Amino acid sequence: MAASVASMAESLLAMEDKTRRTEPFVLFTFGDSILDCARYNDQGLHPGQLIVHNNDRLFPEFCGKDLQSRGPARLVHCAMDGATVAGLPAQARQAQVQKQANAVALLTVGGNDLLQGLAADTGPGLRAFAASLEAFLAALAVRPVLLGNVYDPTFGDDSRNFLGVEARIARANHRRVNEVIGSLAVRHGRLVDLHRHFLGGEPSWFTRTIEPSLTGASEVRRAFLPALGLA
Repeated sequence: MAASVASMAESLLAMEDKTRRTEPFVLFTFGDSILDCARYNDQGLHPGQLIVHNNDRLFPEFCGKDLQSRGPARLVHCAMDGATVAGLPAQARQAQVQKQANAVALLTVGGNDLLQGLAADTGPGLRAFAASLEAFLAALAVRPVLLGNVYDPTFGDDSRNFLGVEARIARANHRRVNEVIGSLAVRHGRLVDLHRHFLGGEPSWFTRTIEPSLTGASEVRRAFLPALGLA
């Protein structure tokens, strides 16, 4: 099952030319400010925009590595800064998401859930998070779903802890949230390991402690590109 899902994700853009010309590829974004971070940079850009159409002036490295370079493509941006797992169904309803060919969904969630209590959770909250995310994914009409896990803006440095929760406890719950996301990604799509990618980053990737900066938005984009066949 996992192998077939991965193969499907890797071949998303290997479509018939005729199909691509007549039916635009649709990129949906769901979740939180990892994907909805335009307000945190002076260019007003977020990862979904850059994946559909790169800004070649700002990011010449990614010239030709966007969806519109492969054919007609459009973005349906549903992600919302500050969202938790509880808000995901409303995002899908607002966009009136329906099953369609030539589409993929990007999803990042869990960071705000950690900030709002899961970082200190003893078990029930994490189980509720897992159940809510499972229900959303099962009901979502778009396939495949590329799930990004939750990065660590402290780069693993406990001295940067900003949560007001003992680092040992917060890190354990962060790991559990990412394990939930990884497990569900196997069943519903594919995991994009933002956590691993951002551990190799630098402070300029963030603004306001946890939000992706302009560079960070591009790095989120970079992490998703291989799963979209655009790397």
